[in-house]
Amino acid sequence: MPIRFSTKCLNELFLPAYSKQGEMSLARHVFDKMPNPNDVSLTAMISGYIETGRYASAVNLFLQMIWNGSRPSDYTISKVLASCAANEALTIGRKIHTMVVKLGLSGTAIVAGSLLNMYSKSGDPNTASIVFERTAVKNVSTMNSMLWLHMKTGRPDLALALFEQMNERDLVSWNSMVSGYNQLGFGVESLKMFSRMLEETSLTPSKFTLSSSLSSCANLGELNLGKQVHCYIIRNGFEINGPIGSALIFVYSKSDAITMARKVSDQSGISNLNVIAFTALLDGYIKIGDTNSAREIFDSLSSHDVVSWTAMIAGYEQNGLNSFAIDLFRKMVKDGPMMNGYTLSAVLNVSATLASLAHGKQIHARGIRTGDLASSFLRNSLITMYSRAGSIDSAKRVFYSTNSNRDEVSWTSMITGLAQHGLGEETVELFEEMMKIGVRPTDITYVGVLSACSHAGFVEKGRFYYDMMRNVHGIEPTLCHYGCMIDLFGRNGLLQSAKDFLEEMPIEPDAVAWVSLLSSCRIFKNIELANYAAERLFRIEHSNSGAYLALTNAYAACGKFEDAAKVRKLMRSRHVKKEEGFSWIQVKDRNHVFRVDDEMHPQKDEIFKTMSIIWGEIKKMGFIPNVEAVLHDVDEEMKEHSLQRHSEKLAIAFGLISTPENTTLRIMKNLRVCDDCHSAIKFIAKLVDREIIVRDERRFHHFKGGSCSCNDFW
Repeated sequence: MPIRFSTKCLNELFLPAYSKQGEMSLARHVFDKMPNPNDVSLTAMISGYIETGRYASAVNLFLQMIWNGSRPSDYTISKVLASCAANEALTIGRKIHTMVVKLGLSGTAIVAGSLLNMYSKSGDPNTASIVFERTAVKNVSTMNSMLWLHMKTGRPDLALALFEQMNERDLVSWNSMVSGYNQLGFGVESLKMFSRMLEETSLTPSKFTLSSSLSSCANLGELNLGKQVHCYIIRNGFEINGPIGSALIFVYSKSDAITMARKVSDQSGISNLNVIAFTALLDGYIKIGDTNSAREIFDSLSSHDVVSWTAMIAGYEQNGLNSFAIDLFRKMVKDGPMMNGYTLSAVLNVSATLASLAHGKQIHARGIRTGDLASSFLRNSLITMYSRAGSIDSAKRVFYSTNSNRDEVSWTSMITGLAQHGLGEETVELFEEMMKIGVRPTDITYVGVLSACSHAGFVEKGRFYYDMMRNVHGIEPTLCHYGCMIDLFGRNGLLQSAKDFLEEMPIEPDAVAWVSLLSSCRIFKNIELANYAAERLFRIEHSNSGAYLALTNAYAACGKFEDAAKVRKLMRSRHVKKEEGFSWIQVKDRNHVFRVDDEMHPQKDEIFKTMSIIWGEIKKMGFIPNVEAVLHDVDEEMKEHSLQRHSEKLAIAFGLISTPENTTLRIMKNLRVCDDCHSAIKFIAKLVDREIIVRDERRFHHFKGGSCSCNDFW
């Protein structure tokens, strides 16, 4: 005879089955048909809701259970409190705590542990501590919850004290200490606790224990310890995948052992890496300049999140592959996830390097739309981009757009930008304002303000700030600061002071410092000191082209063309190549690059013709070509012809025939602008009634109405 089940019995069988399988709609349908659901059915429903992430439904059903007069079991209460903890529903959790106390169920270990867990994860450590102290029987579970809470709230001292009091410790206890120390940045303590666990217990570390220990090794830069943990993993048969594989890659990548990192990644599978490991591996390849391998890893991922896109874009930018960075960014816009402020900041750095104002403005507009401009690091990148792209007014607007959230990087970015544009007085005023409100300058801030003093001729201010950097803020000068001071003295004709400063430096001067002195010798025509500086420079770098050119320029400036020719001959005999000068201008999102007497541009005839006409007009206005800028001993006509076709002049001519009237021309140059070009551009700006901005290797020059922002002091 077949067995027949009642409807009630069938419901009690089906409901837990549906709940365990996550079929909550079917489970709820069965539950609602039950006239008097018992505690088992209620608990099954609540557990099902929690397992499927429907925490609010779990709590609501529990409250309904209480209102209907049912008395929940300890297990049911623990499930609901776990739901509150997962959902960080502290207010509801407190109400449930009150009900539990009224029902007299708060004294059991399982309920006390659940309350402790709920308060800990919901952000109420004080109440959690009270619950713990009032718990009559403190078992391993409750004590582990307190260990975790102490570590989470940054109290490793309390965690250690409790840990030492424990008569019984399980793997969770040790993991709480090992991972807690690691997450708080106490890598040494984390590794000591891991070592102690291996020595004092027979417990087998979990993947969590091992990955936390490896993370500490990586953060401490302890490659050898990381290798020892790796050996332990191999000896004990752990699979190198998941968190262990990711942590090992993190260790090797952080220590530049990129070959080992790649072996582990091949072993564990690229697709199994977590974000930290993937980024570390990518950064490892990027640091050694192997962007091809980095891109290979990037392309091997089945899906990319915003972190992986940003890491690859930033990697291209850091290695000077700006076109690759822009191409990948465009692909991300088309196919990738929503970008964040870090992505936009990386692309802004590309725009700054290329001095691409149009592209930078597009990124700025995107940042406004996405709301990412609230982040200080993105605003700082905007300040840098606008400054380096020649739009210092736009940089100022970004800086002054908010009075809050300006960190030392914001102030430094603006100070450096003003200094690059030769706005010495504004730089000093902003630096003083920064001091007044109590923002501490960095070593880079001081490079900016000292550079501004150098370009503006503020000798005494420069001395004062240099002393303040050392004596007030305790910043030890670097070669950059020393270079600024040498430049400051040299530009102002204090050549002996510059020489004395060089010789008294506590560290060996670099080539840049001696080249700076050589350039000053050219300006003030001091051949004796130029020879001395060149001799010292050749000891450091006998193949430094800047040294030969600076000495050649100094001889030529003094009319010693035979000596200049000898230096050029020596340069050729030593196979030292002169750095080629070039200028570029961006028109309609395309960079047009020009070299001296450039014959390659498709519009060369029109460019040469335009420049020839301009040359004649500015001579009528009083411009006198500086034929001394031509170092070769040729006739005057040939010298003038050569001067007409300097790269920045050709770029300006192209800009004039390619852009509407009144458009500001922005020219970038890789070397220092010569005296003749500087003088000519002042006349050209007045002739065409346009602002012409030229960025050379040292600074920006804003030409307008016949004058330059540098006041002819550069």
